Amino acid sequence: MPVKIRLKRVGAKKQPQYRIVVANSTASRDGKFKETLGHYDPCKDGSLVLNNERAVKWLHDGAQPTDTARSLLKQSGAIELFEQEKADRKAARAAK
Repeated sequence: MPVKIRLKRVGAKKQPQYRIVVANSTASRDGKFKETLGHYDPCKDGSLVLNNERAVKWLHDGAQPTDTARSLLKQSGAIELFEQEKADRKAARAAK
């Protein structure tokens, strides 16, 4: 079953806050999830807290971020870290 990195909505009416979670692609938006990677509050100047190490681990394991989640991962630097590690692994394999 494909795994997605996506947003889960929390917070009161008209005051959205989101958790960045890893979930099966078939799970509902606010349903079951495997792990919480961080949170995002667009109402407070777009405050973002994200565990980049865990996000990179899930990306290496094949999790596909949604468009909005990918934007937040870029903002936090997780995508750059993932691409750098991917390039390093490829170079290490080529050196063997």
